[in-house]
Amino acid sequence: MTLSVTAPSGVTHQMADAWRRQTSLRRLYTVLGIGLLLAAMFSSMWFADEANAGHFFDRLPHILDFLSWLVPKDWNDVWRALFDIASPHDTGTQEFNFPLGRVYIWGGFYIPEYFELMLTTVNVALVSTFIGFIFAVPFSFIAARNLTPHPALRLVVKRFMELLRAFPEIVIAGLFAAIVSTGPIAAIIAIGLHSIGALGKLFYEINENIDMRAEEGLKAVGANWFERVRFADLPQVLPNFMSYTLLRVEINVRASTIIGAVGGGGIGEELKLSISRGFGAKTLALVLLLFTTIFIIDQFSAWLRRKLVGEQAFLMGGA
Repeated sequence: MTLSVTAPSGVTHQMADAWRRQTSLRRLYTVLGIGLLLAAMFSSMWFADEANAGHFFDRLPHILDFLSWLVPKDWNDVWRALFDIASPHDTGTQEFNFPLGRVYIWGGFYIPEYFELMLTTVNVALVSTFIGFIFAVPFSFIAARNLTPHPALRLVVKRFMELLRAFPEIVIAGLFAAIVSTGPIAAIIAIGLHSIGALGKLFYEINENIDMRAEEGLKAVGANWFERVRFADLPQVLPNFMSYTLLRVEINVRASTIIGAVGGGGIGEELKLSISRGFGAKTLALVLLLFTTIFIIDQFSAWLRRKLVGEQAFLMGGA
């Protein structure tokens, strides 16, 4: 014998009406959202036109004209620029003086200029990420609600990390460039400070979701706060810490390139100069090297993160 339970017809009609009202509201909100987006877009374009004395819309059809000078006369010059090989088109100008950038190490062995600049950019990213990691780890345990040694200290640390995240790296770099001059040092400080705030937030959110049984067990036998963090908490969260740190390396490589364009050294500065001077072969060589480097770092980082947190957790977004 089977039993069937049917909802009263009045309840069914109420549910259908509620669903129709909810659907209508969603459609209304969607239309309003699209309308506001279009209004904001056209307002921005109007403001840009006014700010450019009415020439914004006149120049809009020419937005891709820069691609014409980006195409080199000889595509082989891209590889020559990348590896500092002499060009047959060299007439003594800076556009084709590729061999002048060679960084000689021993005898006739040299590192191409752009590879050396790329190493500088990657080094800035690695050092700044290391600085961020070293400070973010202890800050994260203090800022975690379930692990903090004192609520007032937690509040101070959280506000401090929010302050570090509030300013873009390029703003911090501009500030420190006035103090320590332009170059990689200002870039390292800027990206390192921002990394402390960014990693600290990610880390303390991980800490707030740990299994507290090991922590409570050590606390019951008289372990102090440092001992509980070291032996109960850190082993649980370290793989995820490393995963997010590797992800931060990828972000910092891009950030160091951008900061390099405003005086932070590395490949970003050379890329800015090549674009501003209209050196097509050099610009394409730099873009190619930058893209390849970031791709390799992304792939290596993804592989290593899978090893740290496990394939399943990685696919589910745990990393």
